[in-house]
Amino acid sequence: MSTSDTHTTAIDQVDIRGPRFAAWITTAVLVIVLLASTVSIPAAAILLGLQAIVFGIGAVRGPKHSPYGTIYATFVAPRLSPTTEREPVAPLKFAQLVGFVFAAVGVLGFALDAPVVGTVATGFALFAAFLNAAFAVCLGCMIYPLAARLRSNSRSAA
Repeated sequence: MSTSDTHTTAIDQVDIRGPRFAAWITTAVLVIVLLASTVSIPAAAILLGLQAIVFGIGAVRGPKHSPYGTIYATFVAPRLSPTTEREPVAPLKFAQLVGFVFAAVGVLGFALDAPVVGTVATGFALFAAFLNAAFAVCLGCMIYPLAARLRSNSRSAA
């Protein structure tokens, strides 16, 4: 999602390549989780738990300050030409929150001996990460305007 909102500034926007880089790493991690789940459910739970932490950090601190964002900024971005496209941070943070929820459900599924729940939740997160990585389609970012509207409606109703 590369939109230019008149209410955002360069301060709360990021290079669109960073979140896509993070989505590729996330895709790889989630594939490894699914493969691990065929051999060791505890290993899958631990790996998915680590990914949930990454999602949580991204949801709270934003894409620049997430572990994968830091790797991108330190090792990848300096080797690239300056960015020509930016995207707002708020939808990306929301997408990370959605990823966190799916990862947390997956961890609980694996930990509570419900591997089907763990596998399905991981699969949903993998689908979303792969769409973002391969096709620049951020499902969480697409849902964000609706969630923001619902949140503002609930505030005005209170």
